[in-house]
Amino acid sequence: MYRILLVDDEILVRDAIKENIDWKSMDCQLVGDCENGKQAADFVKSHPVDIVLTDILMPYMDGMELSHFLHDNYPEIVIVIFSGFGEFEYAKKAIQYNVSEYMLKPVTAMELREVIGKMKEKVDLQRKEKKKIESLTKTSQDYHKNALVIRSKAIESLVSCTRDVQESLEELSGMGINLEAASYRVALFDMDLFSDIHQIDMEKRQESALMAFVLFNVADEIVTDRNAGIAYQEGNNRVCILFMGNRSREFSREIQEICQEIQKKVKEVIGIEASAGIGGWVRNPGDTIQSHNQAEKAIELRYLLGGNLLIDTETLNPERSISLQQPLSDMVDGIKKGNEAEMNQALSVMKSEIKKARVDKSQACVCLQMILRHAGSCWEALSSENEDLFHKREILMGRVTEQKTFKEAFKMAEDYVHEVFERCSSLNSSSGQKQAVLAMEYIRQHYNEPELGLNDICSYLNIGTSYFSTIFKEATGGTFLEFLSKTRMEKAKELLEQTALKNYEIAEKVGFSDPHYFGISFKKMTGKTPTEYAREKRSL
Repeated sequence: MYRILLVDDEILVRDAIKENIDWKSMDCQLVGDCENGKQAADFVKSHPVDIVLTDILMPYMDGMELSHFLHDNYPEIVIVIFSGFGEFEYAKKAIQYNVSEYMLKPVTAMELREVIGKMKEKVDLQRKEKKKIESLTKTSQDYHKNALVIRSKAIESLVSCTRDVQESLEELSGMGINLEAASYRVALFDMDLFSDIHQIDMEKRQESALMAFVLFNVADEIVTDRNAGIAYQEGNNRVCILFMGNRSREFSREIQEICQEIQKKVKEVIGIEASAGIGGWVRNPGDTIQSHNQAEKAIELRYLLGGNLLIDTETLNPERSISLQQPLSDMVDGIKKGNEAEMNQALSVMKSEIKKARVDKSQACVCLQMILRHAGSCWEALSSENEDLFHKREILMGRVTEQKTFKEAFKMAEDYVHEVFERCSSLNSSSGQKQAVLAMEYIRQHYNEPELGLNDICSYLNIGTSYFSTIFKEATGGTFLEFLSKTRMEKAKELLEQTALKNYEIAEKVGFSDPHYFGISFKKMTGKTPTEYAREKRSL
């Protein structure tokens, strides 16, 4: 039976709903009808209610305030809101109060029966979840009264080396547990839903300990049947297995099969995926902490690879260094040339390389920050109007480190790269503007070559000198030689300010084969000789 409360300040509406619905045939009971939210709030304090049907506009306490009250005090009650046409968008704001359905007035009996049917299903689901939690709570309470807790704590102390190894072995021996074996390995199970890769509310956190008990029961049953080791709980949420036996290819394969069987069974029983990491072999019980730490590190790969993992550290390829220099360069080229395919290919390569290198979260975030910097520099090089993109990049530099998974963080960086691409493409919409931008970039890359000339640029762009001179002046306001000279002088200023190089050395580095001509050109542009400029800047 489903208990329904009707709330509406119009008595004719309440009477019409009461009389036109066959409540009994729907296995429902209309337990009350109230004319405002205040009456309804008082009613639910003393009467059990499953579903509330409420209008929005009412005196004393309206439907939104009632929904707020029910959300905070009776979250199990399912709420349906009636609203007039002008109130409909307002009603949608009630989503924050877990309102399940919105119905536009006038409501027909058929529409109401259909909605009530849906709400009954939601009530059933909530009742089922509540029953499951109550069952798990009782089982968990029983569990914490028996010796399994003591056993888990003793094995955890042994593996984590928080007690003397011999004391732990003697305690376990007193329980009839003999840990003598040729070799040992630790496997660690962690439920993905309750891990750091997901945002979970307080109710879920409380549920996690109960689900971990189910995971423990499954693992204990399977490992015991296989006579392969012993299961124990680690803290409230994790389950570990201490495998014991001969170090052989056959037993290693059996360990993987056992872990897969546990993952499959847990998924069937409680519908939750668990990731598992298997540490390497050790010969002594006192060294099992090494295997445990390897298993824990393997679990951390969830950040890169997602959940439902089974990672055997014995079969992993050795970690390798990662270099993103080439794909970063390709990404920048793709952005500047307007080649989206080249840019996307570079992003795909970097994503793959980061995953293959199995870097930890901090290293992965450094790589993502490099992608953001390089993308942002493309826009800065092409336009002085970069405040919004620069500000967004600075925000993203921090936000990528806050994401729970690499997938989410990479998507943020990828979206920023695409935004930069769109901006640059818009800026380069005309072919002349685009060629002028490419020319400026070419000059910035080759300014240190003494023989760099107009013909080199035109050959690179595959256009004539006259056409190039026209589009370049339109884009920059100056000639090729003026831009080249300005670029060289700016680089010379940097070297004079930041290094102790001789003037002839600086001349050579910025593309002047004749130091004397460099000095004349520098004074013409700055009003000072290179020596005077350096002395002035270095004395500041």
